[in-house]
Amino acid sequence: MTHRVNPEQTLEAQGITGLGRVYYNLPEPAIIQEALARDEGTLGLGGAFLVTTGKFTGRSPKDKHIVRTPATETTIWWENNAPMTPESFAVLRDDMLGHMKGRDYFVQDLFGGADPAHRLDVRVVTELAWHSLFIRHMLRRPDATELAKFVPEFTIINCPSFKADPARHGCRSDVVIALNLDAKEILIAGTEYAGENKKSVFTLLNYILPSKGVMAMHCSANHALGKPTDAAVFFGLSGTGKTTLSAAPDRTLIGDDEHGWSERGIFNFEGGCYAKTINLSREAEPEIYDTTSKFGTVIENMVFDPETLELDFEDDSITANMRAAYPLDYISNASVTALGGHPKNVVMLTCDAFGVLPPIARLTPAQAMYHFLSGFTSKVAGTERGVTEPEPTFSTCFGAPFMPRRPEIYGNLLRDKIAKYGSDCWLVNTGWTGGAYGTGSRMPIKATRNLLTAALTGTLAKGEFRRDPNFGFDVPVACEGVPDVLLDPRRTWADKDAYDTQAKKLVDMFAANFQKYLDNIDEDVRACAIG
Repeated sequence: MTHRVNPEQTLEAQGITGLGRVYYNLPEPAIIQEALARDEGTLGLGGAFLVTTGKFTGRSPKDKHIVRTPATETTIWWENNAPMTPESFAVLRDDMLGHMKGRDYFVQDLFGGADPAHRLDVRVVTELAWHSLFIRHMLRRPDATELAKFVPEFTIINCPSFKADPARHGCRSDVVIALNLDAKEILIAGTEYAGENKKSVFTLLNYILPSKGVMAMHCSANHALGKPTDAAVFFGLSGTGKTTLSAAPDRTLIGDDEHGWSERGIFNFEGGCYAKTINLSREAEPEIYDTTSKFGTVIENMVFDPETLELDFEDDSITANMRAAYPLDYISNASVTALGGHPKNVVMLTCDAFGVLPPIARLTPAQAMYHFLSGFTSKVAGTERGVTEPEPTFSTCFGAPFMPRRPEIYGNLLRDKIAKYGSDCWLVNTGWTGGAYGTGSRMPIKATRNLLTAALTGTLAKGEFRRDPNFGFDVPVACEGVPDVLLDPRRTWADKDAYDTQAKKLVDMFAANFQKYLDNIDEDVRACAIG
């Protein structure tokens, strides 16, 4: 069934033959009809589509491989990316395409990137109809004229029912995400978790754009109402608050997860949002909450009442990584263009399970590069397989699983752009205060919002600061709407000696982690490596 497709760019023209029915570029109602006919999920309140992803409810980063060829030998950060031989990829591809013969598939031809000068034309082929709906939300949609002449630069083939064989296919398990940058293909098998689709595109852009002088960023972004030149970006791993904090009602949302920073400013890679819904409430986040009952929103791994179809935002018995995927225009203050100017503020979000870091700190450019390369946070429950409670971790560039190149490449790009465009830099802790995980409590979202508002409007920078004795950055001593005690984490602990012990432990972890970067950075950044 063809909806709209370039007649010269069918799957058959790409050498993918013998499939059953192929559905090209179906719109949302048609996709949902097909998904319901295949019993892939349930039509929920307002027309949301409710699904579960089976065994895997998070990404499988250890199962991602990049094909090692002469072209990628010196460009890939192999310490962070598992290699696969071209021969293994060829066998995997042949076996996977053989498994696909006779089965129906869904194709979406989409753009990765709102800036036409830097976008990637991606074809996504999925076995599951609802995956086609998901990726249609998450990437950017060509119009009818663009579809008629669409030529895919990269093709992603996703077949959850195919199980890889580690001995035969040179992978780690029966789950595999294999990127062949030379052949411009990505194969995904063995997992129904839809996030693998979008993160594969992000990984591609992280590889392609730096060679063009464009910074690829795992961040959300927004700008002041009516002022695209007053933009801000928010770096952070899943669970640190990127989606929540960028969707502020008094600012225009550019995007919630993946962006580029070019010579013209910042641009969203995506066309939608992928928001965590655990403990989501209408009172705290009304716009995101309302998307969970809008037509076509994909509700992933949420418990719901089988009779009323009401969602349970507190029940994490399936996973704490429950999510909603929806188009950007479901947020009333979302940018139509998904473009912004050069960011006036760069915010790095961390979820500190140690309870040591202050709720906000001002960074020098050297400190910004140091904390960007460190990428300290805590993995939160459910985001990856096997993570059941917060785990302190260092994920360089706040996105190591998606970084195919050496981290210093991204760090230098960020530092150069901060210097060139004069961005102010902030480190924001959305993790614990008053004690570590298990003893303390999560940072109040109201306090975080007030601090960010003060930072983005420029009022925070005009106040008094103190020098943090552990990390050397500047911390405000007061902010309207925020208890002063919260700004000094040591004061929030009942046992001050316990705080000092915990702080030293974290400082030592930072210093040990940063050793691997010391030979490839400038002296002023090296000086930030405390401990």
